[in-house]
Amino acid sequence: MGMVHTVGLVLHPKRDSKVAIDTIVEWARTRGVTVLGLPDEIARIDCSAVPAGEDELLERSDLLVSLGGDGTMLRTMRLSSGRNTPVLGVNVGRLGFLAEIDVDDLPETLSLINSHSFTVEPRMAISTVLPDGAEVTAFNDIALARIPGDGMAGVAISVQGHSFVRYAADAVIVATSTGSTAYSFAAGGPIVSPRVEGFLVVPSSAHSSFNRALVLSADEEVVLDILPTSGELALEVDGIIAARLRPDDQICVRARRAAANVVRLGRTTFYERARRKLRVNGSAEVD
Repeated sequence: MGMVHTVGLVLHPKRDSKVAIDTIVEWARTRGVTVLGLPDEIARIDCSAVPAGEDELLERSDLLVSLGGDGTMLRTMRLSSGRNTPVLGVNVGRLGFLAEIDVDDLPETLSLINSHSFTVEPRMAISTVLPDGAEVTAFNDIALARIPGDGMAGVAISVQGHSFVRYAADAVIVATSTGSTAYSFAAGGPIVSPRVEGFLVVPSSAHSSFNRALVLSADEEVVLDILPTSGELALEVDGIIAARLRPDDQICVRARRAAANVVRLGRTTFYERARRKLRVNGSAEVD
């Protein structure tokens, strides 16, 4: 008996996913598998996926399928956070880091997953509690970014209760290894293997004498204090503004090991995807 009885879909808000959905629905029909989708997402597409609320979709799905790009994959991972449900990323549009397959590969891939012929790659997340008490989780990064016209980001960094450095920058980014190829990379941070259980603290366009990134263990806790001299800051969770922070506010960021499980078939490696996406062409030849 196959492992997949119910597939849950998470869709990109704008990209055309109809071909991919029809492929999944047809594969499922011939095997007696149910396909669920969030009501507001599948309502705009003519398909026979069954509408299900977020809680029901997460509870019933044996496999979550993300149809979109890295942003959709990150959202699917946040939805599945804390569950063992494997997440399959299907590229619909531009090449990303997290998607495992293209639409044409769906029937074969679903059959492989159904027969347990795949592995999962645990992905670490980071989380923090906002000033209003809400907890948020990120699989790429949590960033404290300056608001144009409102002054620099002045942030003091403490690790395990010990003060370390004060940054004055356009932003201060706390990134997972997954997020090392996103905002952190653009700010000059290193590329980190997704197998590394640790996270980064990276200043973007630092105006302070110390402008280096920190690499922390997943067991360490980092506290970011907004300095009295700082402007108001936007707190971004995987690129989405979740709160505004003011001088003297404080957030604490902790790692969450294996917060999501990404399906891998072994066809490409992280380094191959990174070379293509980041256009890594190597350095000059040495005589």
